[in-house]
Amino acid sequence: MVEYLRQIFAEANGSEIRLDLAALDLARIQFPDLDARPVMDRLNELASRLGDRLRNFNDGRDFVETAQRYLFDELGFHGNEEDYYDPLNSCLNQVLERRKGIPVTLSVMYMEIARRLRMPVFGIGLPRHFVIEFDDGNYATYIDPYHGGRTVTARECFMLAGSRVADPTLLQRVSKRDIVRRMVQNLHRGYMRRGDWPRAVATLDLLLLGSGVGLPGIAGMHKLRGMLLVELRRYQEARLDLEKYLTLEPEAADKEEIHRQLAAIHQWLARLN
Repeated sequence: MVEYLRQIFAEANGSEIRLDLAALDLARIQFPDLDARPVMDRLNELASRLGDRLRNFNDGRDFVETAQRYLFDELGFHGNEEDYYDPLNSCLNQVLERRKGIPVTLSVMYMEIARRLRMPVFGIGLPRHFVIEFDDGNYATYIDPYHGGRTVTARECFMLAGSRVADPTLLQRVSKRDIVRRMVQNLHRGYMRRGDWPRAVATLDLLLLGSGVGLPGIAGMHKLRGMLLVELRRYQEARLDLEKYLTLEPEAADKEEIHRQLAAIHQWLARLN
């Protein structure tokens, strides 16, 4: 399970990443027996039907406007505002079936349909939101798949990001590897909110796989995984994570609490021997 995702996070170069394959691999955390073929067929079908509606494949504005009418007006894809943190919003198979999701998964769906039609669409990882950019050199615009696939200006992007200033760095294109990481982070939040500790650990495993020791938040992720593993009674693994946390944060404010937790783990492990 999730072998393709492990490969993505373990390798430094992510230029050849297939977002559809990565998204479906991620969905296997929720659906271990997921068959990717029907989902790929559905993406191919959506791309084919959208292509049939295009007047001119060299007209970028026509593509963006036609995609908005077909995918969002006609088919009704939309953001799930009723249950934003539902883990199913992060599963591409469910996004296609239920026609609703969160910004990044709806964007990945759009990007993969566009890729099949050889249309230049790129991910823009705003804080608090995710949009995409169409840019063929002649026509360029930002698109918000979560809000009906509407086109948005740079100023509106800043507002979506919660920025009070026009900061052009917010509009930088993100790599496919970063997009995959964001999908994993969103799924992790969904599992944490629902108290689904086994799947929360599975997503943390991925987030930690390719993370450098010096990156912000790494120590906290080891601590969190360690505490979740305690809840799952996977004490040996929990001990390693909590010890890693103290190695990375030797002066942590909660180090005494972690030492007490480690002492309890040693007692539990002794009883098991």
